[in-house]
Amino acid sequence: MCGICGERRFDGRSADIAMLERMTGVMTPRGPDSGGVVARGPVGFGHRRLKIIDLTNKAEQPMVDADLGLTIAFNGCIYNYLELREELAGLGYRFFSHGDTEVILKAYHAWGIDCVKRFNGMFAFAIHERDSGRVVLARDRFGIKPLYLAEADGALMFASSLPALVATGKVDVTIDRVALQHYMTFHAVVPAPRTMLSGVRKLPPATVRVIEPDGTQKDTQFWRLDFTRTPADVARSAEEWRDMVLASLRQAVRRRMVADVPVGVLLSGGVDSSVIVGLLAEEGQKGLMTFSIGFEEANGEKGDEFVYSDLIARHYDTDHHKIFIPSTRMLEALPATIEAMSEPMVSYDNVGFFLLSQEVAKHIKVVQSGQGADEIFGGYHWYPPLASSNAPVDDYARHFFDRDNGRLGTHLNPEWHLTRDEARAFVEEHFAMPGADDPVDKALRLDSTVMLVDDPVKRVDNMTMAWGLEARVPFLDYELAELAARIPSEHKLSQGGKGVLKEAARQVIPHEVIDRKKGYFPVPALKYIEGSTLEMVESALTSQKARERGLFDQRYLERLFADPKSAITPLRGSELWQVALLEMWLQTHGL
Repeated sequence: MCGICGERRFDGRSADIAMLERMTGVMTPRGPDSGGVVARGPVGFGHRRLKIIDLTNKAEQPMVDADLGLTIAFNGCIYNYLELREELAGLGYRFFSHGDTEVILKAYHAWGIDCVKRFNGMFAFAIHERDSGRVVLARDRFGIKPLYLAEADGALMFASSLPALVATGKVDVTIDRVALQHYMTFHAVVPAPRTMLSGVRKLPPATVRVIEPDGTQKDTQFWRLDFTRTPADVARSAEEWRDMVLASLRQAVRRRMVADVPVGVLLSGGVDSSVIVGLLAEEGQKGLMTFSIGFEEANGEKGDEFVYSDLIARHYDTDHHKIFIPSTRMLEALPATIEAMSEPMVSYDNVGFFLLSQEVAKHIKVVQSGQGADEIFGGYHWYPPLASSNAPVDDYARHFFDRDNGRLGTHLNPEWHLTRDEARAFVEEHFAMPGADDPVDKALRLDSTVMLVDDPVKRVDNMTMAWGLEARVPFLDYELAELAARIPSEHKLSQGGKGVLKEAARQVIPHEVIDRKKGYFPVPALKYIEGSTLEMVESALTSQKARERGLFDQRYLERLFADPKSAITPLRGSELWQVALLEMWLQTHGL
């Protein structure tokens, strides 16, 4: 788990080493253990390292294999690297290190860009072929590891974080109006390749991009999540699906134990993280560290789920760390939380993950986390209404979108509002793609391959890596996801959602954690904005920078300031927090 960056010039000039060092400097928190830059003519790579596998200097990056003529900068973890290493050794390859980075290099040399199909893990990497001058970029199936891109000044630049590209001083930092509409409509989700900045793009998940020395580029999508089913899938019993899910999840958790340092768990107290703890206990892991966080309640809404995380911690006798965050500390941490965001992310629990990661990083370098279970197994409240929908796009938008384009026109100033409803058009196009006929499957595919990538997964990556902490997400094991996609939706929607997963979990963890109302990561003070929080957001939205930018209609802002609690989105979000977070993110990053 690390931070990578690089430059590929097309104008005959050499790579800018000082610029690469600026980019790596911005990403130091992602890889606090070491760093370096390697440049050869027009190509330069930078790297910041967090030591997880092969703690020796032999695994330092950027890694150069002079015999093969390849250089790599890699962020992530290949969980099946030992099996691949054995296979490659059988093909005659010799290794000078013991980690997964060198395995990627040899795999690329052996199998070309198809090597990514063999990787089970999370990854973003760049490879430079010395002899051809070609550069290859790749990103994992669920986009767990980020990869941002910018083309400017006769070069292509890339980095693990958007602020690292901004630090080059070369990218166009004007706001992308289509991205702005997505942010305001699609619950802050800005799908790849766009970002909020016109000059920065992101490589889509499950994509390999080959860049030739003359600047021509070719993308290959190497994986798609397929929801088509065989007659045998349709006929299979709920008990069979339960057993298959449990076996696949057990394997996913086992894979994510690979490390040369201890692995802990972020324990929310919900089914997802609790079953991870239970499966790790079954694997015989002793002294397992678990971590939970809670906040002060606000407006009568409770701010923690300690009763359930405590139950699991006691049941499995974990080394449990319970962190309670008063509102004053949360507010103090908001600026640093926003600074850690590569893109503006409106979910309240960003600050929760940020503070939790700060505490966890004092004890451990790797954790498993439960993100992805709701998107893979149908846990959200907007899936059941789609089960019998004759207008799935309408029904999805009604439950998930923060506002329609008509209302958006009264919230943005005219020069920022688009006539075409880009967010709705995106959903329509995605729902129309082959491979998911059932309306629930259409939504699950969209949420697991788009929304998940640019909300929960990005949130966990940004907040954990701000403290040099690696988070692994077993529910996004691609083989488990492929299995879940084959399960008929009625098995997923049973028991109030995630029915098949809950049945699998009953074989492992106490039923009290399963048979309860679904919880969320609550941060009430950011939902019900008042007092010092209100003063903070008002200050940001009425600042000179905000007035010069002129994104939001002044009458709309005044209504929000007067009664913040009256403007809550269908997903229980605060409209005031949404607009304030965007402005604060822009200002925090000097934009």
